[in-house]
Amino acid sequence: MPRPLQALIHPEALRHNVAILRQHAPDARLWAVIKANAYGHGIEHVFSALAGADGFALLDIEEARRVRALGWRGPILLLEGAFELRDLEACSRLDLWHTVHCEAQIDMLAAHKTHTPQRVFLKINSGMNRLGFAPHQARAAWTRLNALPQVDEISLMTHFSDADGPIGIAAQAAVFQTATSDLPGERCLSNSAAVLRQNLHARQAPHGLPPSDWVRAGIALYGSAPDFGQADAMEAGLQAAMSLRSQVIATQQLQTGDTVGYGSTFVAQHPMRIGIVACGYADGYPRSCGTGTPVLVDGQPSRTIGRVSMDMLAVDLSELPSSGQGAEVTLWGYASSGTLLPIDRVAQAGGTIAYELMCALAARVPVEADSALPAAR
Repeated sequence: MPRPLQALIHPEALRHNVAILRQHAPDARLWAVIKANAYGHGIEHVFSALAGADGFALLDIEEARRVRALGWRGPILLLEGAFELRDLEACSRLDLWHTVHCEAQIDMLAAHKTHTPQRVFLKINSGMNRLGFAPHQARAAWTRLNALPQVDEISLMTHFSDADGPIGIAAQAAVFQTATSDLPGERCLSNSAAVLRQNLHARQAPHGLPPSDWVRAGIALYGSAPDFGQADAMEAGLQAAMSLRSQVIATQQLQTGDTVGYGSTFVAQHPMRIGIVACGYADGYPRSCGTGTPVLVDGQPSRTIGRVSMDMLAVDLSELPSSGQGAEVTLWGYASSGTLLPIDRVAQAGGTIAYELMCALAARVPVEADSALPAAR
């Protein structure tokens, strides 16, 4: 019998989340961001459900090959662009659009031998201070690109650092608008947080949110709230796209003073029953999710006990007398009963974010699509 740990991907939730994001940005085309193997969900598992987007955005040439192999003929955008000259050869073969964020990438384009000009997205650093040309460099970079026969259409993009928090995007939107106001080309601005909070940001920005021809949806596609703590995924109308489930493989009866797990960090204050679950940090479940992290056992709320070890963790069964060996344990997502444990709550308990939980799912965890989404409750 295989180890009873499995990640289930919910295509209907992905389709639903695409529809929600389109409602928030009805006049823009939608990039489905599938970097990091679709945030740990698996490109092949999410492709058909996300094919209703207008394009796919990712980082790796190999991931782009996988998307083309699945039959996608629409736009694919390399979010960090080319890393070396031969990447541009792959862009020509695979018909990839790509970001240009530095002079070295323009130099590579100038040296690239191609008969088919390429679509590029010129990235402006409006305040994130990771990638992109400084605002005062935007016109010179655009002029260099526009003069190259290797370049076809030039779009303009930026990335907001605080769309998910109280600072908002007003200042960065104004910087981008000033730097690009007289430059032609489509605009690509909003990430998940900016899309979901666009009306608020439009009110905050002194001249409103600049028109965006494209929006980039990442974490929201997968059912996590980019601004969790201020709002949750259900308030935004999103559905969880991944459920991680296992089983209780053993039980233990504790007496007062008994300890659990490495380091004896948990000490029983009274007699209690615990279950041992086939899931640990080697599966991608964070070691930081110690005592008190929420789980569902047979669809009922419970909590972890003690330290998470490599292959196992413990859960409290004291209030669940009918649950024992073989009981279903939902680490995040939907129980088979339909009860939802939001991944954001698990991440919060572990001192991290849902992005990390999704992306950290280990290769040894079987992943498969679940055709029927449980009715959430």
